Amino acid sequence: MTTAHPLREPGREAERVPPGPAAGGVALAASLAVLAFNLRAPVTSVGPVLPDIVRATGLSVAAASLLTTLPSLSFGLFGPLAPALGRRLGDERALLAALALLALGAGLRGLGPAPALFAGQVLACLGIALANVLLPGVVKRDLPGRGALATGLYVMSMTAGAAIAAGATAPLARAFGSWAAALAFWAAPGVVALLAWAPRARSGGGGAGRGGSAARGLWTDPLAWWVTLFMGLQASLAYVVFGWLAPVLRDRGLPPVEAGLVLSVSVVAQAAAALVAPALATRGGDQRAANVGLSVLCVVALLGCLYAPLGWLWVWAVALGVTQGGLFAIALTLLVLRAPDAATAARLSGMAQGVGYLLASAGPFAAGLLHARGGPDGVALLCVALGLGTAISGLGAGRAGHVLERG
Repeated sequence: MTTAHPLREPGREAERVPPGPAAGGVALAASLAVLAFNLRAPVTSVGPVLPDIVRATGLSVAAASLLTTLPSLSFGLFGPLAPALGRRLGDERALLAALALLALGAGLRGLGPAPALFAGQVLACLGIALANVLLPGVVKRDLPGRGALATGLYVMSMTAGAAIAAGATAPLARAFGSWAAALAFWAAPGVVALLAWAPRARSGGGGAGRGGSAARGLWTDPLAWWVTLFMGLQASLAYVVFGWLAPVLRDRGLPPVEAGLVLSVSVVAQAAAALVAPALATRGGDQRAANVGLSVLCVVALLGCLYAPLGWLWVWAVALGVTQGGLFAIALTLLVLRAPDAATAARLSGMAQGVGYLLASAGPFAAGLLHARGGPDGVALLCVALGLGTAISGLGAGRAGHVLERG
């Protein structure tokens, strides 16, 4: 009896990896990379100019907290709509529609007043939520045998977009003389991705194959809930960092541009970890040690960013990025490792992203309220609690086995 490689797509154990890219594979991979570049830029571009937004618009503490909560909240609410949209339009056309929403929303933020800012952010995050769910299916269908490589490519491109947006938005605001213009700038790469993806949308394309009645018992499966909690809690930590690390660092005396660069460097560090962590985590029998270890180190690094002498800030920012990149990559990998087949993997992914991101949305909202009342101390206490929850759920999600197994 042979044993399938843990990262190989279920149901493809006997498939031979082709020696070179399939016809059109390079073009598809390039299009995916351009598309993925946009999937976090509207999120990380807000934090570095959030204090300027508050001063200009008079946003309340609750409203500013809601603004940083919109991404994870939108991912949880809108992500489950993606499979039905993909079946109706075809995945390629559904992704084109997602890119159009993303670019339109990012541009709408440039109108300036608070209503336009919130509406634009919701539209952009709606587009991101749809693409988050649709992309893995396209990779599995059109790049058979190279799913891990393609996933690594688009995760790296996504991370690059997040890092560049975090680091460049404050300088753009200073150059344009407007935080709104700086936020609207991130519609431009969305339009580029729209043009790059349009030829594939014209060619049609079908759904990536979703379903599987056997997976309907996920909602009562304890392992599925551990995976969902792990996904949501690590994401909550990440969105606290995206939304509130730069404002807290500005409270510590850093100029706006430097605070944004610290966040950018931290996000850049996620890319290398995201490529390496799954391979390291799957060397052993399960992922419990990796999940707990990275959770603890993530909280330590975050506390270092909040309290350590500023001379060590860059070191702690890199450490934070490495640990968060590792947690995110392993959370995605668990969706494959814990599923016995492709249909179950798709449903587990929908459950983990839908419920998980709704759970994650509480993190940045609470961070905003706690920051207003207790400064960095309140944010630190929240992060310790989230890190503890991530470690506990990582123990449950990391044990070897498949969802829906009984006995």
